[in-house]
Amino acid sequence: MNGLIAILGRDLRLASRRSTEALMPVVFFVVAASLFPFGVGPEPGMLKQIAPGIVWVCALLSSMLSLNSMYASDYSDGSLEQMLISGTSSIEVAAAKCIAHWLMSGLPLILVSPLLGLLFGMGWQAIGIMMFGLLLGTPILSLLGGMGSALTLGLHNAAILILLIVLPLCIPVLIFGAGAVTASEVGLAPDGHFYLLGALLLLTSLGAPVATASALRISV
Repeated sequence: MNGLIAILGRDLRLASRRSTEALMPVVFFVVAASLFPFGVGPEPGMLKQIAPGIVWVCALLSSMLSLNSMYASDYSDGSLEQMLISGTSSIEVAAAKCIAHWLMSGLPLILVSPLLGLLFGMGWQAIGIMMFGLLLGTPILSLLGGMGSALTLGLHNAAILILLIVLPLCIPVLIFGAGAVTASEVGLAPDGHFYLLGALLLLTSLGAPVATASALRISV
């Protein structure tokens, strides 16, 4: 765990020195979601109905913004190679990178999401359900994104390839996350959607770091 904590602390320190770059996912999340009322109209009923899907789609796209740089800078300056030959497990390296990505992109989205919920006229109960769904779903996006970033490491047009690999895998997260809020709005229990999100989080937590570690060893 010492290697994981060291790499995690290093990435967070580097992110604090590049605050503008670190804030880009949050800014994109807020701006993109705020533009939808101008496109679909200010009718409150319609906005409230489509709000969960809008928030989740914007969260998915904003988390994709920083995936290309998750390993690219460390790969180009040789830091990634040093991490892998330092005795630290490659699985720990992959896990630390995913945790750092979630702390810098996923957690801020969860904290900002109530503002967007109020913008779309959602009730506090629906906002709470949406935040809990994001808490379960955004780590999955970081884990799958880390795997896609490692698979495309060093390739040309890596950002486009990451989108092609990761977006199809994230569709179930999008469906269950938005479906939990929609179910609560029509009087149904959202527990089933949360159970499925929890199962997906457990599955990706166990499998994605191993697959990412293998991809990193191949790339380096």
